[in-house]
Amino acid sequence: MQTNIIWEEKIYRYILQKGKYEFLGIGEEIHNPDFNYGEFAIIKSQAGLNSYKIIVKEWVSKTNAIDILSKTGRYGGTYAHKGL
Repeated sequence: MQTNIIWEEKIYRYILQKGKYEFLGIGEEIHNPDFNYGEFAIIKSQAGLNSYKIIVKEWVSKTNAIDILSKTGRYGGTYAHKGL
């Protein structure tokens, strides 16, 4: 249980960096025709601010992302497209 919390914190800190949003956005442009560019622009503009926080589930729901996802329950975790 503690290991999952540690990895989730590492992924959270990785996602907070502004350059990572741009990287994820490029991957979505390539693989996802339904990507929500409007929400992506809002997230990208707020990225890097100390007051802004987003988790993987929010990223997926707001942008219709398919390259990264988060599952709960048994065999749950955060998974990324093999191209990332």
